[in-house]
Amino acid sequence: MNAPDTPGHQPESTKTGRRDMGLRTWLRHLAATQRLAVARPGMPLEFGVAGLANRLDGTRALIVPRPRGGENGTVVSGLLSRREWMAEALGIEPEALLPEFQRAAACPIPSIEVTKAPCQDLVHEDIDLTRLLPIPTHNEHDSGAYITAGLMICRDPRTGVQNVSIHRLQVSGPRELGALLLPRHTLSYFTAAEEAGNDLEVAIVIGASPACMLASQAIVPMDVDELEIAGALGGAPLEVARCLGKDILVPAESEIVIEGRLLANTLRPEGPFGEFPQYYGPRADRHVIEVDCVTTRQSPLFHTIVGGGLEHLILGGIPREATILNTVQAMFPNVRNVHLAPGGTCRYHLYVQMKPRHPGEVKNVILGAFAAHYDIKHVVVVDEDVDIFDAEMVEWAIATRFQADKDLIVISGSQGSKLDPSTDEGFGAKMGIDATAAIDAPPFRFKRISVPGEKEIDIDNVLDVDAKIGDLLRD
Repeated sequence: MNAPDTPGHQPESTKTGRRDMGLRTWLRHLAATQRLAVARPGMPLEFGVAGLANRLDGTRALIVPRPRGGENGTVVSGLLSRREWMAEALGIEPEALLPEFQRAAACPIPSIEVTKAPCQDLVHEDIDLTRLLPIPTHNEHDSGAYITAGLMICRDPRTGVQNVSIHRLQVSGPRELGALLLPRHTLSYFTAAEEAGNDLEVAIVIGASPACMLASQAIVPMDVDELEIAGALGGAPLEVARCLGKDILVPAESEIVIEGRLLANTLRPEGPFGEFPQYYGPRADRHVIEVDCVTTRQSPLFHTIVGGGLEHLILGGIPREATILNTVQAMFPNVRNVHLAPGGTCRYHLYVQMKPRHPGEVKNVILGAFAAHYDIKHVVVVDEDVDIFDAEMVEWAIATRFQADKDLIVISGSQGSKLDPSTDEGFGAKMGIDATAAIDAPPFRFKRISVPGEKEIDIDNVLDVDAKIGDLLRD
């Protein structure tokens, strides 16, 4: 039932030269290529939606109409759970994904403000979030329902420039959300507002386009509006609309917009919550959002990302790869590509493909990779003939080109991810593996076996599908 993931299956709008920015067009395209499953009405919001999404993870996206506990809504999930799908949604080949993201981050396109937006078709001011929206509970010990695919947009109170990011948002009351703010741009904006004695206005956008979702994860300098990166990814300026009660611009074609304020000098309990390493982030006192208004499309779609699933991992992994590649190639231009492997939660395990030139250079590349992002825990460097998107091939390179007594680097006492439970609050060790062939080895020593003409064989032409096996095997 699953259609092949080939870049040739592209949305109609991409064939005209303009990449489509619409979530609904992408869903229709997934349906047309047999990669969209529809659940029967009544699937429970508590665990049921997440369980079904996990069962389909990486094979089909999911639509859940009228779930139990949110009968008037529709939930969608797993929309971008393959990196090939992400490339396809942007109208590009998979191998162009990192270069395209690098280009978009370097050359953003300013957005265009419009006065009429589908995301503001309906205005809700009498708000009870769990009655208004079908918000799922994902994992067994989550502290309740969570908004997990919401783009939080806010303005720097010092410069007025917007920031876009994704934060886990616990539904703590009818119009209250608990928010985990890590020490990044949103927290910096909030701290500046709080020090001036103010709340920070925010908008939470649910049901944004694939380009907006990917752009939200860009690792860029402080005052860069990620919606402009989304425009560059989409090949045209993104249409945005001003919130009804907040001076914030949001994607006009999105499904749902929650307008609110991060409250100054206010912390309340949030968590636990199932995070990307597939363990729980602990409960602690965290920031609070008070909701003032919700606007939606007619019959909006509620996008949810299941914590630790492929959609969660890939959305965070691709922008990190682009940043890491930029950093490492600036020092070592003979590095060809990098990949944050799903087995390492698209955060902790980095595979680097390069053409070594000098003895000891690979070890320097490993050290440069660790410096590129503190989350990286293990680095494996391989030669150009190893496909870094094939974990079995990387393992083969380790098996045949690595010797632990001379090709292993261990760095103790370093900063890592606080969500890695094997560390002491992020304080732990890192390991680098040089799985490249020795530069001074005789050429034939590391010559890989190959069958001439194997790749050119047309399987459909040479196999006899009508053959009678019994006749061939008769005694």
